[in-house]
Amino acid sequence: MKLDTESVKGKRNLKLSAYKQCMEGFNFNRTYPFNTVLRVSPRWVIDREHLQAEVTFPRINTDIDLLNIQKLPFFRLIIAIGTISDIVYNPEIEAYEPVVYDLHGHSETLTGKWNSTQTILTEQTMTVQMTEAEAALITDNVTVLLSVAVEFGNVGFTGEPVEVKYAGCGKVIAVR
Repeated sequence: MKLDTESVKGKRNLKLSAYKQCMEGFNFNRTYPFNTVLRVSPRWVIDREHLQAEVTFPRINTDIDLLNIQKLPFFRLIIAIGTISDIVYNPEIEAYEPVVYDLHGHSETLTGKWNSTQTILTEQTMTVQMTEAEAALITDNVTVLLSVAVEFGNVGFTGEPVEVKYAGCGKVIAVR
């Protein structure tokens, strides 16, 4: 908002589309950043027009490439694509509103299968896509974000893996 030098304080616009680089590389966990926990670099491709992304994780040797702080038995990979509209001050209603309301804060997430934290995973590709109806609404006022995450799990009451809160991390890897 401080980058909007034309509007007065309290009525400044938030135009993320003009400053996309501000979000790229943002970590969701301050204590253990994503690149510290997962020591391999995923490759990605974003198709902004169709709101689709593909993320390829290279081979993961969990003994070397995964920092499992709590020594939990399971982990899984997650990718998400989301959209954020620019937000502008509307003096008629004296409030902020998104420029493209129907795309503001929308996302699609793909959660991978649980894996043992004592294994070697072969290279894998994950693809996530928003709906065609949402893709039809894309404008220059909408920013597309691609995020990756690692979630850790423990054995639940049924013997199946369940997520452990606050044991994972994530990062915005691309903004278009």
